[in-house]
Amino acid sequence: MEFKSTPLNPEEKATYEWQMWVEDFGEAGQEKLKGATALVSRCGGLGGPLCYHLASAGFGKIIIAHAGHVKHSDLNRQILMTHDWLGKPRAESAARRLRELNPRLEVEAVPENISEENAADLVGKADLVFDCAPLFSERFAMNRECVRQSKPMIEAAMFDLEGQITTILPGETPCLSCLYPADPPQWKREFPVFGAVSSIAASIAAMEGIKVVSGFGETLAGKLLCYDARTMNFRRVPIKRNPECPICGN
Repeated sequence: MEFKSTPLNPEEKATYEWQMWVEDFGEAGQEKLKGATALVSRCGGLGGPLCYHLASAGFGKIIIAHAGHVKHSDLNRQILMTHDWLGKPRAESAARRLRELNPRLEVEAVPENISEENAADLVGKADLVFDCAPLFSERFAMNRECVRQSKPMIEAAMFDLEGQITTILPGETPCLSCLYPADPPQWKREFPVFGAVSSIAASIAAMEGIKVVSGFGETLAGKLLCYDARTMNFRRVPIKRNPECPICGN
């Protein structure tokens, strides 16, 4: 998968100097990040820190899709939300904070959650997608469009003290529907969460996206990374495509 490169200006070279020292990344990798547009579904406890890492790493544009207004219950984990923004749109709060961090970043704040109605349009605007949605209806809509449009999707989720991440490359790896043929009945909109636990998944997902765009390192394509923060146990589980999958199957 090839991503376009956009030349860096002197300020950007100074800003990203230390990460450009990373072997196999360099200035060429940084130029690809600058040329990339990421779509992030939800900017909460998982999507918020993920957006923060993408912005600080030098992605050129981030599209944030998240409906609703900031509530008190968001503030234990949603690092792009602040007390002075209570009662105001979440997506706008996230965009405001990201622009403060990186004034060169282009942010498109969409005050809607991903749905069957808007998934095709939003995925079509992006080079890669980060799935941080709490509901499988959103996840399935993005998964279908990423497969149809051949866009990579970084799949990240957490519950309680556990989390899991994988990288979906259409035509190469299992898609989300291979792993979850139907909406898990036990999955709920509200669940136990520490911000630190969701941030683990966010950091790993952000690094996966950086590797996919810049083309270095080994990604989680074809593997599911599972972690348990209660025991600090991490394991990688091989996963395979389902040839009968209605979304990506043969």
